[in-house]
Amino acid sequence: MKIELKKFGDMLISRPAGREAFLALSAYLTRDIDRNETIEIDFEGVKVLTPSWADEVVTKVAQQFPNTKLLHTGNASVQATLKTLRQYSDVKI
Repeated sequence: MKIELKKFGDMLISRPAGREAFLALSAYLTRDIDRNETIEIDFEGVKVLTPSWADEVVTKVAQQFPNTKLLHTGNASVQATLKTLRQYSDVKI
């Protein structure tokens, strides 16, 4: 399954907004999916991504689905945030 983050906007910046996005994902997209299914998180179209928003979405998705893949991570903001998550999270992404 592919999760296109641009559907939540191109500036993903606050923890409350990330929490809301994760709740929407949990309720509508990932609820009935097997834990071992590959989940692709697509960053295409995202201009700004902060660690607080990503922690609420990316970290939690990766915790639930060990086979999480990240797509289109070339944006400098996305790269910096993912670096931060990798440093301070116990999740391997």
